[in-house]
Amino acid sequence: MSLTVLDGKKFAAMVALGAANLSKNAAMVDALNVFPVPDGDTGTNMNLTITSGAKEVQNNIIPDISKVASSFSRGLLMGARGNSGVILSQLFRGFSKSIEGKETITSADFARAFENGVETAYKAVMKPIEGTILTVAKDAAKRAVKAAKKSDDILFVMYEVVTEAKASLDRTPDLLPVLKEVGVVDSGGQGLLTVYEGFLSALEGKDLPEISPQGPSMKEMVNAEHHKAQLHMKTEDIHFGYCTEFMVKFEPEKLKKAPFIEEAFRNELNEHGDSLLVVADDDLVKVHIHTEQPGNMLTLAQKHGSLINIKIENMREQHTAILESETHVPVKMPESKQEKKAYGIVTVAMGSGIKELFTSLGAGYVIEGGQTMNPSTEDIVKAIEEVNAEKVIVLPNNGNIVMAAEQAASIVDQDVIVVRSKNVPQGMAALLVFNPSAELEENHKKMTDALSSVKSGQLTFAVRDTSIDGVEISKGDFMGILNGKIVASMPDKDEAVQELVKEMIDEDSEIITLISGEDASDEDTERLVQFIEESFPSIEVEVHEGSQPLYPFIISVE
Repeated sequence: MSLTVLDGKKFAAMVALGAANLSKNAAMVDALNVFPVPDGDTGTNMNLTITSGAKEVQNNIIPDISKVASSFSRGLLMGARGNSGVILSQLFRGFSKSIEGKETITSADFARAFENGVETAYKAVMKPIEGTILTVAKDAAKRAVKAAKKSDDILFVMYEVVTEAKASLDRTPDLLPVLKEVGVVDSGGQGLLTVYEGFLSALEGKDLPEISPQGPSMKEMVNAEHHKAQLHMKTEDIHFGYCTEFMVKFEPEKLKKAPFIEEAFRNELNEHGDSLLVVADDDLVKVHIHTEQPGNMLTLAQKHGSLINIKIENMREQHTAILESETHVPVKMPESKQEKKAYGIVTVAMGSGIKELFTSLGAGYVIEGGQTMNPSTEDIVKAIEEVNAEKVIVLPNNGNIVMAAEQAASIVDQDVIVVRSKNVPQGMAALLVFNPSAELEENHKKMTDALSSVKSGQLTFAVRDTSIDGVEISKGDFMGILNGKIVASMPDKDEAVQELVKEMIDEDSEIITLISGEDASDEDTERLVQFIEESFPSIEVEVHEGSQPLYPFIISVE
Protein backbone atom coordinates (compact mmCIF):
# COMPACT_ATOMS: atom_id res chain seq x y z
CA MET A 1 0.00 0.00 0.00
CA SER A 2 1.31 3.46 -0.89
CA LEU A 3 -0.05 6.99 -0.60
CA THR A 4 1.25 9.70 -2.92
CA VAL A 5 -1.27 12.45 -2.16
CA LEU A 6 -2.56 13.56 1.25
CA ASP A 7 -5.82 15.49 1.50
CA GLY A 8 -7.69 17.21 4.31
CA LYS A 9 -9.93 14.30 5.23
CA LYS A 10 -7.01 11.92 5.61
CA PHE A 11 -5.06 14.48 7.61
CA ALA A 12 -8.09 14.99 9.87
CA ALA A 13 -8.07 11.23 10.56
CA MET A 14 -4.36 11.48 11.45
CA VAL A 15 -5.07 14.31 13.89
CA ALA A 16 -7.90 12.38 15.52
CA LEU A 17 -5.79 9.25 16.06
CA GLY A 18 -2.73 11.23 17.15
CA ALA A 19 -4.82 13.04 19.77
CA ALA A 20 -6.45 9.79 20.92
CA ASN A 21 -3.07 8.12 21.30
CA LEU A 22 -1.63 10.96 23.36
CA SER A 23 -4.74 10.96 25.55
CA LYS A 24 -4.32 7.22 26.10
CA ASN A 25 -0.69 7.67 27.17
CA ALA A 26 -0.85 11.02 28.99
CA ALA A 27 -0.33 9.53 32.46
CA MET A 28 2.74 7.64 31.28
CA VAL A 29 4.21 10.83 29.81
CA ASP A 30 3.51 12.69 33.08
CA ALA A 31 5.47 10.04 34.99
CA LEU A 32 8.63 10.80 33.01
CA ASN A 33 9.00 14.36 34.19
CA VAL A 34 12.10 15.53 35.99
CA PHE A 35 10.97 19.11 36.45
CA PRO A 36 8.41 20.42 38.96
CA VAL A 37 4.71 20.77 38.32
CA PRO A 38 2.77 22.32 36.70
CA ASP A 39 5.21 21.91 33.82
CA GLY A 40 5.74 18.48 35.33
CA ASP A 41 2.38 17.50 33.87
CA THR A 42 3.74 17.30 30.34
CA GLY A 43 1.38 14.54 29.25
CA THR A 44 -1.62 16.36 30.66
CA ASN A 45 -0.60 19.68 29.11
CA MET A 46 0.11 18.18 25.68
CA ASN A 47 -3.12 16.19 25.83
CA LEU A 48 -5.21 19.27 26.62
CA THR A 49 -3.43 21.15 23.84
CA ILE A 50 -3.93 18.57 21.10
CA THR A 51 -7.51 17.90 22.23
CA SER A 52 -8.26 21.57 21.57
CA GLY A 53 -6.71 21.28 18.12
CA ALA A 54 -8.55 18.05 17.32
CA LYS A 55 -11.90 19.63 18.25
CA GLU A 56 -11.29 22.44 15.76
CA VAL A 57 -10.47 19.90 13.07
CA GLN A 58 -13.56 17.85 13.87
CA ASN A 59 -15.67 20.90 13.04
CA ASN A 60 -13.86 21.46 9.74
CA ILE A 61 -13.30 18.11 7.99
CA ILE A 62 -12.99 19.05 4.33
CA PRO A 63 -10.83 17.87 1.39
CA ASP A 64 -8.62 21.01 1.47
CA ILE A 65 -5.66 20.02 3.66
CA SER A 66 -4.38 23.58 4.08
CA LYS A 67 -7.65 24.65 5.68
CA VAL A 68 -7.78 21.57 7.92
CA ALA A 69 -4.18 22.17 9.00
CA SER A 70 -4.98 25.82 9.67
CA SER A 71 -7.90 24.79 11.91
CA PHE A 72 -5.61 22.38 13.75
CA SER A 73 -2.99 25.08 14.24
CA ARG A 74 -5.51 27.60 15.56
CA GLY A 75 -7.05 25.09 17.94
CA LEU A 76 -3.62 24.12 19.27
CA LEU A 77 -2.68 27.74 19.88
CA MET A 78 -5.89 28.54 21.72
CA GLY A 79 -5.61 25.43 23.90
CA ALA A 80 -1.83 25.40 24.40
CA ARG A 81 -0.78 24.69 27.98
CA GLY A 82 2.67 24.46 29.47
CA ASN A 83 6.01 24.59 27.69
CA SER A 84 5.38 21.34 25.90
CA GLY A 85 1.90 22.33 24.75
CA VAL A 86 3.07 25.65 23.34
CA ILE A 87 5.95 23.96 21.50
CA LEU A 88 3.53 21.37 20.09
CA SER A 89 1.32 24.20 18.85
CA GLN A 90 4.30 25.84 17.14
CA LEU A 91 5.39 22.64 15.43
CA PHE A 92 2.04 22.48 13.69
CA ARG A 93 1.78 26.22 13.20
CA GLY A 94 4.89 25.98 11.04
CA PHE A 95 3.54 22.80 9.42
CA SER A 96 0.33 24.65 8.52
CA LYS A 97 2.14 27.70 7.15
CA SER A 98 4.28 25.48 4.92
CA ILE A 99 1.28 23.98 3.09
CA GLU A 100 -0.80 27.16 2.98
CA GLY A 101 -2.91 27.33 -0.17
CA LYS A 102 -2.44 23.66 -1.10
CA GLU A 103 -5.57 21.51 -1.37
CA THR A 104 -3.47 18.32 -1.33
CA ILE A 105 0.22 17.68 -0.63
CA THR A 106 2.93 15.30 -1.83
CA SER A 107 5.55 13.47 0.22
CA ALA A 108 8.01 16.32 -0.43
CA ASP A 109 5.44 18.87 0.81
CA PHE A 110 4.77 16.66 3.82
CA ALA A 111 8.47 16.48 4.73
CA ARG A 112 9.04 20.22 4.25
CA ALA A 113 6.03 20.92 6.48
CA PHE A 114 7.63 18.95 9.34
CA GLU A 115 10.88 20.84 8.74
CA ASN A 116 9.14 24.23 8.75
CA GLY A 117 7.36 23.29 11.97
CA VAL A 118 10.69 22.70 13.66
CA GLU A 119 12.03 26.07 12.47
CA THR A 120 8.93 27.82 13.83
CA ALA A 121 9.14 26.07 17.18
CA TYR A 122 12.82 26.87 17.67
CA LYS A 123 12.15 30.56 16.98
CA ALA A 124 9.43 30.61 19.64
CA VAL A 125 11.77 29.35 22.39
CA MET A 126 14.05 31.99 23.85
CA LYS A 127 16.76 29.52 24.89
CA PRO A 128 16.28 26.17 23.10
CA ILE A 129 17.60 23.18 25.01
CA GLU A 130 18.70 20.04 23.19
CA GLY A 131 17.58 16.68 24.52
CA THR A 132 13.96 17.80 24.59
CA ILE A 133 10.88 17.66 22.37
CA LEU A 134 12.64 20.13 20.07
CA THR A 135 15.47 17.69 19.39
CA VAL A 136 13.10 14.80 18.72
CA ALA A 137 11.08 16.95 16.32
CA LYS A 138 14.22 18.22 14.55
CA ASP A 139 15.75 14.78 14.07
CA ALA A 140 12.46 13.32 12.84
CA ALA A 141 11.99 16.19 10.35
CA LYS A 142 15.49 15.73 8.92
CA ARG A 143 14.74 12.06 8.41
CA ALA A 144 11.47 12.99 6.68
CA VAL A 145 13.29 15.19 4.15
CA LYS A 146 15.73 12.39 3.35
CA ALA A 147 12.90 9.88 3.01
CA ALA A 148 10.95 12.15 0.65
CA LYS A 149 13.96 12.31 -1.67
CA LYS A 150 13.93 8.52 -1.90
CA SER A 151 10.19 7.95 -2.25
CA ASP A 152 6.96 9.72 -3.14
CA ASP A 153 5.09 7.50 -0.65
CA ILE A 154 3.75 9.58 2.24
CA LEU A 155 3.24 6.44 4.31
CA PHE A 156 6.97 5.64 3.97
CA VAL A 157 7.88 9.19 5.04
CA MET A 158 5.67 8.94 8.14
CA TYR A 159 7.19 5.55 8.99
CA GLU A 160 10.67 7.09 8.83
CA VAL A 161 9.53 9.99 10.99
CA VAL A 162 8.35 7.61 13.70
CA THR A 163 11.49 5.45 13.46
CA GLU A 164 13.80 8.43 13.87
CA ALA A 165 11.66 9.99 16.61
CA LYS A 166 12.07 6.78 18.63
CA ALA A 167 15.83 6.74 18.08
CA SER A 168 16.16 10.44 18.92
CA LEU A 169 14.11 9.97 22.08
CA ASP A 170 16.45 7.20 23.22
CA ARG A 171 19.36 9.62 22.78
CA THR A 172 17.88 12.41 24.92
CA PRO A 173 19.55 11.22 28.17
CA ASP A 174 22.93 11.66 26.47
CA LEU A 175 22.10 15.31 25.78
CA LEU A 176 20.52 16.21 29.14
CA PRO A 177 22.50 14.85 32.13
CA VAL A 178 19.51 15.18 34.47
CA LEU A 179 17.59 12.67 32.34
CA LYS A 180 20.41 10.16 32.60
CA GLU A 181 20.69 10.74 36.36
CA VAL A 182 17.02 9.93 36.88
CA GLY A 183 16.94 7.18 34.26
CA VAL A 184 14.27 8.58 31.95
CA VAL A 185 13.88 9.95 28.45
CA ASP A 186 12.45 13.39 27.74
CA SER A 187 8.75 13.56 28.52
CA GLY A 188 7.89 16.07 25.79
CA GLY A 189 9.71 13.97 23.22
CA GLN A 190 7.76 10.91 24.39
CA GLY A 191 4.52 12.86 24.03
CA LEU A 192 5.41 13.89 20.48
CA LEU A 193 6.25 10.29 19.61
CA THR A 194 2.78 9.18 20.72
CA VAL A 195 1.27 11.74 18.34
CA TYR A 196 3.45 10.58 15.46
CA GLU A 197 2.59 6.95 16.22
CA GLY A 198 -1.07 7.85 16.01
CA PHE A 199 -0.49 9.60 12.67
CA LEU A 200 1.19 6.48 11.28
CA SER A 201 -1.60 4.19 12.48
CA ALA A 202 -4.18 6.39 10.75
CA LEU A 203 -2.27 6.25 7.46
CA GLU A 204 -1.94 2.48 7.78
CA GLY A 205 -5.61 2.09 8.65
CA LYS A 206 -4.73 0.40 11.94
CA ASP A 207 -5.94 0.73 15.52
CA LEU A 208 -3.96 2.68 18.10
CA PRO A 209 -0.52 1.22 18.77
CA GLU A 210 0.52 -0.15 22.13
CA ILE A 211 3.39 2.19 22.94
CA SER A 212 6.17 1.10 25.25
CA PRO A 213 7.93 3.97 27.01
CA GLN A 214 11.46 4.48 25.71
CA GLY A 215 14.61 4.23 27.81
CA PRO A 216 16.45 1.55 29.78
CA SER A 217 14.74 1.96 33.15
CA MET A 218 11.26 3.00 32.14
CA LYS A 219 9.49 -0.20 33.23
CA GLU A 220 10.29 0.71 36.80
CA MET A 221 9.19 4.29 36.23
CA VAL A 222 5.66 3.50 35.08
CA ASN A 223 4.63 0.52 37.19
CA ALA A 224 2.45 0.77 40.29
CA GLU A 225 5.41 1.37 42.58
CA HIS A 226 7.20 3.92 40.42
CA HIS A 227 8.79 6.91 42.08
CA LYS A 228 8.16 10.38 40.81
CA ALA A 229 11.04 11.86 38.83
CA GLN A 230 10.47 15.11 40.72
CA LEU A 231 11.98 13.49 43.82
CA HIS A 232 15.38 14.05 42.24
CA MET A 233 15.29 17.81 42.70
CA LYS A 234 14.86 20.09 45.70
CA THR A 235 12.12 22.67 46.10
CA GLU A 236 14.64 25.38 46.97
CA ASP A 237 16.36 24.81 43.62
CA ILE A 238 13.36 26.33 41.81
CA HIS A 239 14.64 29.83 41.03
CA PHE A 240 11.48 31.15 39.37
CA GLY A 241 8.49 29.86 41.26
CA TYR A 242 5.38 30.83 39.29
CA CYS A 243 4.46 29.09 36.07
CA THR A 244 2.63 31.89 34.29
CA GLU A 245 0.54 31.47 31.15
CA PHE A 246 -1.80 33.90 29.47
CA MET A 247 -2.97 35.20 26.13
CA VAL A 248 -3.39 38.77 24.94
CA LYS A 249 -6.11 39.58 22.44
CA PHE A 250 -4.78 42.49 20.42
CA GLU A 251 -6.74 45.74 20.47
CA PRO A 252 -6.22 48.24 17.62
CA GLU A 253 -6.40 51.29 19.87
CA LYS A 254 -3.76 49.94 22.21
CA LEU A 255 -1.53 48.83 19.32
CA LYS A 256 -1.52 52.40 18.02
CA LYS A 257 0.10 53.51 21.27
CA ALA A 258 2.21 50.40 21.80
CA PRO A 259 2.87 48.46 18.56
CA PHE A 260 3.49 44.78 19.12
CA ILE A 261 6.89 43.55 17.93
CA GLU A 262 7.24 39.88 18.79
CA GLU A 263 11.03 39.76 19.15
CA ALA A 264 11.18 42.92 21.26
CA PHE A 265 8.33 41.68 23.46
CA ARG A 266 10.09 38.33 23.91
CA ASN A 267 13.34 40.05 24.89
CA GLU A 268 11.52 42.28 27.37
CA LEU A 269 9.89 39.34 29.16
CA ASN A 270 13.11 37.35 29.12
CA GLU A 271 14.57 39.77 31.66
CA HIS A 272 12.10 38.48 34.25
CA GLY A 273 12.32 34.67 34.22
CA ASP A 274 13.06 31.53 32.28
CA SER A 275 11.30 28.80 30.26
CA LEU A 276 9.96 31.63 28.12
CA LEU A 277 7.79 30.99 25.10
CA VAL A 278 6.12 33.76 23.10
CA VAL A 279 4.02 32.93 20.06
CA ALA A 280 1.71 35.22 18.14
CA ASP A 281 -0.59 35.40 15.17
CA ASP A 282 -2.56 38.30 13.71
CA ASP A 283 -5.11 38.37 16.54
CA LEU A 284 -3.34 37.36 19.73
CA VAL A 285 -0.14 36.39 21.51
CA LYS A 286 0.38 33.39 23.80
CA VAL A 287 2.94 33.61 26.62
CA HIS A 288 4.46 30.99 28.90
CA ILE A 289 7.12 31.96 31.44
CA HIS A 290 8.49 30.91 34.82
CA THR A 291 8.90 34.06 36.90
CA GLU A 292 8.86 35.45 40.41
CA GLN A 293 6.51 38.31 39.49
CA PRO A 294 3.60 37.08 37.38
CA GLY A 295 1.61 40.27 37.84
CA ASN A 296 4.35 42.29 36.19
CA MET A 297 4.24 40.01 33.15
CA LEU A 298 0.52 40.66 32.81
CA THR A 299 1.06 44.40 33.09
CA LEU A 300 3.73 44.39 30.38
CA ALA A 301 1.45 42.42 28.07
CA GLN A 302 -1.74 44.35 28.75
CA LYS A 303 -0.49 47.44 26.93
CA HIS A 304 -1.07 45.54 23.67
CA GLY A 305 -4.60 44.30 24.35
CA SER A 306 -6.89 42.47 26.75
CA LEU A 307 -5.79 39.52 28.88
CA ILE A 308 -7.52 36.15 28.44
CA ASN A 309 -6.95 32.55 29.56
CA ILE A 310 -4.75 33.45 32.54
CA LYS A 311 -3.22 30.54 34.48
CA ILE A 312 -0.66 31.01 37.25
CA GLU A 313 0.62 28.19 39.44
CA ASN A 314 3.03 28.17 42.39
CA MET A 315 5.55 25.48 41.44
CA ARG A 316 7.26 25.47 44.82
CA GLU A 317 4.02 24.62 46.62
CA GLN A 318 3.12 21.95 44.09
CA HIS A 319 6.60 20.41 44.14
CA THR A 320 6.55 20.32 47.94
CA ALA A 321 3.16 18.59 47.80
CA ILE A 322 4.61 15.92 45.51
CA LEU A 323 7.50 15.30 47.87
CA GLU A 324 5.18 15.04 50.86
CA SER A 325 2.77 12.70 49.04
CA GLU A 326 5.61 10.42 47.96
CA THR A 327 7.63 10.38 51.18
CA HIS A 328 4.78 11.02 53.69
CA VAL A 329 7.15 13.44 55.43
CA PRO A 330 6.34 17.16 55.72
CA VAL A 331 8.82 19.20 53.70
CA LYS A 332 10.12 22.57 54.85
CA MET A 333 12.63 24.67 52.98
CA PRO A 334 15.80 25.38 54.96
CA GLU A 335 15.66 28.78 56.62
CA SER A 336 18.97 29.74 55.03
CA LYS A 337 17.43 29.31 51.58
CA GLN A 338 14.42 31.51 52.24
CA GLU A 339 15.95 34.79 51.20
CA LYS A 340 13.67 37.77 51.40
CA LYS A 341 12.18 39.08 48.18
CA ALA A 342 12.51 42.77 47.39
CA TYR A 343 8.73 43.28 47.43
CA GLY A 344 5.77 41.44 48.83
CA ILE A 345 2.10 42.26 48.41
CA VAL A 346 -0.53 41.28 50.97
CA THR A 347 -4.18 41.62 50.07
CA VAL A 348 -7.57 40.63 51.44
CA ALA A 349 -10.28 38.82 49.48
CA MET A 350 -13.22 36.46 49.81
CA GLY A 351 -13.94 33.86 47.16
CA SER A 352 -11.59 31.38 45.53
CA GLY A 353 -11.85 33.06 42.13
CA ILE A 354 -10.99 36.50 43.48
CA LYS A 355 -8.07 35.00 45.37
CA GLU A 356 -6.77 33.54 42.11
CA LEU A 357 -7.24 36.90 40.39
CA PHE A 358 -5.12 38.69 42.99
CA THR A 359 -2.48 35.98 42.89
CA SER A 360 -2.33 36.27 39.10
CA LEU A 361 -1.76 40.02 39.47
CA GLY A 362 1.23 39.49 41.75
CA ALA A 363 -0.13 39.23 45.30
CA GLY A 364 2.17 37.11 47.43
CA TYR A 365 -0.29 36.46 50.25
CA VAL A 366 -4.09 36.64 50.12
CA ILE A 367 -5.86 36.79 53.49
CA GLU A 368 -9.34 35.30 53.39
CA GLY A 369 -11.72 37.95 54.60
CA GLY A 370 -13.93 40.87 53.72
CA GLN A 371 -17.44 41.96 54.57
CA THR A 372 -18.74 40.20 57.75
CA MET A 373 -15.34 38.51 58.17
CA ASN A 374 -12.72 41.20 58.81
CA PRO A 375 -9.21 39.88 59.50
CA SER A 376 -7.60 41.01 62.73
CA THR A 377 -4.44 43.04 63.13
CA GLU A 378 -2.73 39.81 64.15
CA ASP A 379 -3.89 38.10 60.94
CA ILE A 380 -2.40 40.90 58.87
CA VAL A 381 0.87 40.90 60.84
CA LYS A 382 1.19 37.16 60.21
CA ALA A 383 0.60 37.70 56.48
CA ILE A 384 3.25 40.46 56.38
CA GLU A 385 5.74 38.08 57.98
CA GLU A 386 4.76 35.14 55.76
CA VAL A 387 5.18 37.08 52.53
CA ASN A 388 8.90 37.27 53.42
CA ALA A 389 9.91 40.51 51.72
CA GLU A 390 12.04 43.55 52.44
CA LYS A 391 9.21 45.92 51.49
CA VAL A 392 5.54 45.06 51.86
CA ILE A 393 2.41 46.66 50.43
CA VAL A 394 -0.97 45.86 52.03
CA LEU A 395 -4.26 46.21 50.14
CA PRO A 396 -7.22 45.92 52.57
CA ASN A 397 -9.93 46.04 49.85
CA ASN A 398 -12.54 46.94 52.45
CA GLY A 399 -13.13 50.16 54.39
CA ASN A 400 -13.60 48.19 57.63
CA ILE A 401 -10.13 46.62 57.30
CA VAL A 402 -8.07 49.74 56.57
CA MET A 403 -7.46 50.64 60.24
CA ALA A 404 -6.43 47.12 61.18
CA ALA A 405 -4.03 47.06 58.23
CA GLU A 406 -2.48 50.39 59.23
CA GLN A 407 -2.14 49.21 62.81
CA ALA A 408 -0.39 46.04 61.64
CA ALA A 409 1.98 48.11 59.50
CA SER A 410 2.88 50.26 62.49
CA ILE A 411 3.92 47.38 64.76
CA VAL A 412 6.05 45.24 62.45
CA ASP A 413 9.78 45.83 62.19
CA GLN A 414 10.02 46.34 58.42
CA ASP A 415 9.02 48.70 55.63
CA VAL A 416 5.26 48.38 55.15
CA ILE A 417 2.76 50.72 53.52
CA VAL A 418 -1.01 50.43 53.29
CA VAL A 419 -2.75 51.44 50.06
CA ARG A 420 -6.25 52.29 51.32
CA SER A 421 -8.24 50.24 48.80
CA LYS A 422 -11.87 49.87 49.91
CA ASN A 423 -13.08 47.22 47.49
CA VAL A 424 -11.86 44.54 45.10
CA PRO A 425 -11.84 46.68 41.91
CA GLN A 426 -9.70 49.29 43.64
CA GLY A 427 -7.29 46.60 44.82
CA MET A 428 -6.98 45.23 41.29
CA ALA A 429 -6.45 48.71 39.83
CA ALA A 430 -3.69 49.38 42.36
CA LEU A 431 -1.93 46.10 41.59
CA LEU A 432 -1.92 46.81 37.87
CA VAL A 433 0.26 49.92 38.36
CA PHE A 434 2.65 48.36 40.87
CA ASN A 435 6.27 48.74 39.73
CA PRO A 436 8.77 46.32 41.32
CA SER A 437 11.71 48.55 40.38
CA ALA A 438 10.26 51.69 42.00
CA GLU A 439 10.80 52.86 45.56
CA LEU A 440 8.14 52.12 48.17
CA GLU A 441 6.88 55.71 48.39
CA GLU A 442 6.61 56.02 44.61
CA ASN A 443 4.55 52.84 44.47
CA HIS A 444 2.41 54.12 47.33
CA LYS A 445 1.59 57.29 45.42
CA LYS A 446 0.90 55.60 42.06
CA MET A 447 -1.17 52.82 43.58
CA THR A 448 -3.17 55.29 45.67
CA ASP A 449 -3.78 57.46 42.60
CA ALA A 450 -5.02 54.36 40.76
CA LEU A 451 -7.82 53.88 43.29
CA SER A 452 -9.70 56.80 41.77
CA SER A 453 -9.21 55.58 38.20
CA VAL A 454 -11.81 52.84 38.52
CA LYS A 455 -15.53 52.95 39.31
CA SER A 456 -16.49 50.22 41.76
CA GLY A 457 -19.92 48.64 41.95
CA GLN A 458 -21.42 45.84 44.01
CA LEU A 459 -24.75 44.08 43.89
CA THR A 460 -25.94 42.74 47.25
CA PHE A 461 -29.22 42.39 49.16
CA ALA A 462 -30.90 44.37 51.93
CA VAL A 463 -31.29 42.79 55.37
CA ARG A 464 -33.91 45.30 56.61
CA ASP A 465 -36.24 48.09 55.52
CA THR A 466 -34.67 51.54 55.45
CA SER A 467 -34.25 54.75 53.48
CA ILE A 468 -30.80 56.07 52.55
CA ASP A 469 -29.91 59.04 50.34
CA GLY A 470 -33.50 59.23 49.13
CA VAL A 471 -33.56 55.57 48.09
CA GLU A 472 -36.37 53.53 49.66
CA ILE A 473 -35.09 50.05 50.52
CA SER A 474 -37.15 47.00 51.48
CA LYS A 475 -35.80 43.91 53.16
CA GLY A 476 -34.77 41.35 50.53
CA ASP A 477 -34.32 43.97 47.80
CA PHE A 478 -31.24 43.76 45.60
CA MET A 479 -29.13 46.89 46.06
CA GLY A 480 -26.72 48.38 43.55
CA ILE A 481 -23.88 50.21 45.28
CA LEU A 482 -21.63 52.58 43.32
CA ASN A 483 -18.47 53.82 45.03
CA GLY A 484 -20.09 53.23 48.40
CA LYS A 485 -23.41 54.90 47.56
CA ILE A 486 -26.68 53.00 47.05
CA VAL A 487 -27.98 53.92 43.60
CA ALA A 488 -30.60 51.20 43.03
CA SER A 489 -32.86 49.00 45.15
CA MET A 490 -35.51 46.68 43.72
CA PRO A 491 -36.83 43.13 44.15
CA ASP A 492 -35.57 41.87 40.79
CA LYS A 493 -31.88 40.96 40.60
CA ASP A 494 -31.55 41.62 36.86
CA GLU A 495 -33.21 45.02 37.07
CA ALA A 496 -31.07 46.07 40.03
CA VAL A 497 -27.74 45.11 38.46
CA GLN A 498 -28.72 46.62 35.10
CA GLU A 499 -29.61 49.91 36.81
CA LEU A 500 -26.24 49.81 38.59
CA VAL A 501 -24.42 49.28 35.28
CA LYS A 502 -26.25 52.20 33.68
CA GLU A 503 -25.15 54.43 36.56
CA MET A 504 -21.53 53.27 36.19
CA ILE A 505 -21.03 53.68 32.44
CA ASP A 506 -20.48 57.06 30.80
CA GLU A 507 -19.06 58.28 27.49
CA ASP A 508 -15.46 57.82 28.68
CA SER A 509 -15.93 54.20 29.76
CA GLU A 510 -13.99 51.57 27.80
CA ILE A 511 -13.91 48.33 29.80
CA ILE A 512 -16.35 46.77 32.26
CA THR A 513 -15.25 43.82 34.37
CA LEU A 514 -17.82 41.52 35.96
CA ILE A 515 -16.85 39.27 38.85
CA SER A 516 -19.63 36.77 39.50
CA GLY A 517 -20.29 35.54 43.03
CA GLU A 518 -21.54 32.26 44.40
CA ASP A 519 -25.14 33.58 44.26
CA ALA A 520 -24.95 34.43 40.55
CA SER A 521 -25.86 31.62 38.20
CA ASP A 522 -24.34 31.22 34.73
CA GLU A 523 -27.69 32.35 33.35
CA ASP A 524 -27.58 35.51 35.51
CA THR A 525 -24.15 36.33 34.13
CA GLU A 526 -25.13 35.60 30.53
CA ARG A 527 -28.16 37.90 30.80
CA LEU A 528 -26.05 40.71 32.24
CA VAL A 529 -23.40 40.36 29.53
CA GLN A 530 -26.12 40.39 26.87
CA PHE A 531 -27.65 43.52 28.37
CA ILE A 532 -24.31 45.35 28.37
CA GLU A 533 -23.42 44.29 24.83
CA GLU A 534 -26.80 45.38 23.50
CA SER A 535 -27.01 48.61 25.50
CA PHE A 536 -23.36 49.67 25.26
CA PRO A 537 -21.89 48.08 22.10
CA SER A 538 -18.62 50.04 22.32
CA ILE A 539 -17.82 48.71 25.81
CA GLU A 540 -15.49 45.71 26.17
CA VAL A 541 -16.79 43.15 28.68
CA GLU A 542 -14.53 40.91 30.76
CA VAL A 543 -16.00 38.21 33.02
CA HIS A 544 -14.35 36.38 35.93
CA GLU A 545 -15.79 33.82 38.31
CA GLY A 546 -15.02 35.17 41.77
CA SER A 547 -17.14 32.80 43.89
CA GLN A 548 -17.47 35.53 46.53
CA PRO A 549 -20.32 35.32 49.07
CA LEU A 550 -22.91 38.07 49.68
CA TYR A 551 -22.25 39.88 46.41
CA PRO A 552 -23.72 38.23 43.30
CA PHE A 553 -21.73 40.71 41.22
CA ILE A 554 -18.72 42.93 41.80
CA ILE A 555 -18.25 45.33 38.90
CA SER A 556 -15.51 47.69 37.80
CA VAL A 557 -15.55 50.24 34.98
CA GLU A 558 -12.46 51.83 33.48
